[in-house]
Amino acid sequence: MRNFKHVSYLWDDAMAASMKGDEVSLLIYRSNLLGADLRLTNYGGGNTSCKVMAKDPLTGKDTEVMWVKGSGGDLGTLKASGLAALYMDRLLSLQQVYKGLDQEDEMVGLFNHCIFDLASKAPSIDTPLHGFLPFKHIDHLHPDAAIAIAAAKDGKKITEELFKGTIGWVDWQRPGFDLGLQLKACLENNPGIRGIMLGSHGLFTWGNTAYESYLNTLEVIEICAEYIESAVARKGTVFGGEKTKSLSPAERKIKAAALAPVLRGFCSSEKHMIGHFSDAERVLDFVNSHDLERLAPMGTSCPDHFLRTKISPLILPLSPHEELNDTTAIQERLAPVFESYRQMYADYYHSCKHPNSPAIRDANPVVLLYPGVGMFTFAANKQTARVAAEFYTNAINVMRGAEAISSYTSLPRQEAFNIEYWLLEEAKLQRMPKPKALSGKIALVTGSAGGIGKAISKKFAEEGACVVINDNDAERLSGASEYFLQHFGKDVYTDQLLDVTSRTSIEQAFAKASLTFGGVDIIVNCAGLSISKPIEEHTDKDWDLLYDVLVKGQFIVTQEALVVLRKQGFGGDVINIVSKNALVSGPNNAGYGSAKAAQLHLSRLNAAELGKDKIRVNVVNPDAVISDSKIWAGAWAEGRAKAYGVTVEELPAYYAKRTLLNEIILPEDIANACFAYTGGLLSKTTGNVINVDGGVAMAFVR
Repeated sequence: MRNFKHVSYLWDDAMAASMKGDEVSLLIYRSNLLGADLRLTNYGGGNTSCKVMAKDPLTGKDTEVMWVKGSGGDLGTLKASGLAALYMDRLLSLQQVYKGLDQEDEMVGLFNHCIFDLASKAPSIDTPLHGFLPFKHIDHLHPDAAIAIAAAKDGKKITEELFKGTIGWVDWQRPGFDLGLQLKACLENNPGIRGIMLGSHGLFTWGNTAYESYLNTLEVIEICAEYIESAVARKGTVFGGEKTKSLSPAERKIKAAALAPVLRGFCSSEKHMIGHFSDAERVLDFVNSHDLERLAPMGTSCPDHFLRTKISPLILPLSPHEELNDTTAIQERLAPVFESYRQMYADYYHSCKHPNSPAIRDANPVVLLYPGVGMFTFAANKQTARVAAEFYTNAINVMRGAEAISSYTSLPRQEAFNIEYWLLEEAKLQRMPKPKALSGKIALVTGSAGGIGKAISKKFAEEGACVVINDNDAERLSGASEYFLQHFGKDVYTDQLLDVTSRTSIEQAFAKASLTFGGVDIIVNCAGLSISKPIEEHTDKDWDLLYDVLVKGQFIVTQEALVVLRKQGFGGDVINIVSKNALVSGPNNAGYGSAKAAQLHLSRLNAAELGKDKIRVNVVNPDAVISDSKIWAGAWAEGRAKAYGVTVEELPAYYAKRTLLNEIILPEDIANACFAYTGGLLSKTTGNVINVDGGVAMAFVR
């Protein structure tokens, strides 16, 4: 069978033939194909394995080794370094040590005594589930179609009837050593079966070759999916039919961008969160349905779904058609809703906790559902927020399928708690790297496709922030976008054409920041240009352009940023890249120098006014930053060179020699100053100026 409707057959015979005899490479190949189709498994979910004969480095004798996806990682991107390798005889001998469920966590530590390849990944909790089944190749996945059956009230009966006894069934149990023993017993009691359904959890399938396992997996999932789609077609409606009508795609995005910063403010009551928005068709089917209020509070079934999406989502009590312009009114309406959710979560924790349970974690919701508009998710970073949305979409698929064939059942609250606050999960969280200084922060740096702006955005991204890169030059922006994608990945940045002389363009940039990440925390006014002429040669056009970009642009960007910052309610940073020319008089500089002086004083005025909102406004004064700068291309450089009686090529050295430190100033130096303001050490500083000019005495502020 190679013609599938509900899953993708991706196997390439020629590619596989090139790996013939290398079972580990075939395992990785198979894993990547399975992970490439989100209908088969979730990001970071599921695991695969193979068993091979290898030389024992201590005895030189042949021994059986199991290679299995290690703790963490993702099937779609799995490499050899993500596999754990264990002696099979040692792993099987652990059955003699195991005394019962109270010893589950202790057994995980004993896996380390079975490791064959000391450089391999740490074994996961699912290791015995693969080890206690005798097959050479095994796939454990979380396909929506299979979980829909596994989470249905009549799931066991449906599995028996659908597969005519060729798929076994094991009731829900938390993953671990005992579940591995139950899989073994299921196979022994049902010889010849092609797989096992785990109640509320997922699917195990296998084969004696990588290809057999791959094909078996696809075939089983295809059967599940076809069964569900046929049931949906017979039923005719999904989730009880439509209760709320969706806004148009454009209206949904406008509404989501307007509301996201408000939601982010509530979800960030303990630490800054990053947001994601989805209005996919399957999401809208659910959030607009009559069954939303019944199904959403039940929570999810699969542990992988639950760990990413929390005990249940928050349904927003908002109409898709109501106005969101009155931020205070919306905040006042939503405040008790969020407080009620936090109290529900605290009650859940205290009613389910064990004497040794970890302390309660952030009680804010991860998933927020807005009928008629879509789904918001908030997490510590963009990837986690995006993946949470993917997982909840998987959960929606599961509920849809289970309701079509029977009725949906979720994990009991205590079982859910035992997964969420499992000591092994807590240990995994404690091993994660500490957040960077700007983790959870979102920055919009104007003019960030090159020069100083690009360096600032790069520095912020390196320190953990999400960034909105922008420029009024589409070609230059495209090049910067490619750079950020290559160096930081799609979850760290977004891009947007931005003309700081256009309020509409600025509004669109902040809407993009809100829709993509949930809001903004750091605004850097960096976009600029220079015109160097004697006063008699300056034109009205020159003057207007300088003041429109430098002064009015800074004003409007700050004004529009204030709308988002106040919606979030936890302050933020505005940094204005000005110039030593704001303080120092020089020849041929009337328009540029006076505009920079206006920028500097506007910064002081904004700092004085916005302190009550916990919004800090500070200034960086660079000088002669020539590298990768459009300002220094063409007439400006020629004008400055003429003013100082040097050639354009001599300008960098000229500027360095006139400084106290005799240093050439680079874009990275300005970026470091911006990070100094935002990195946490200067959180009580506003209205300040940092000179980054190598030391120009005339530019000293005091």
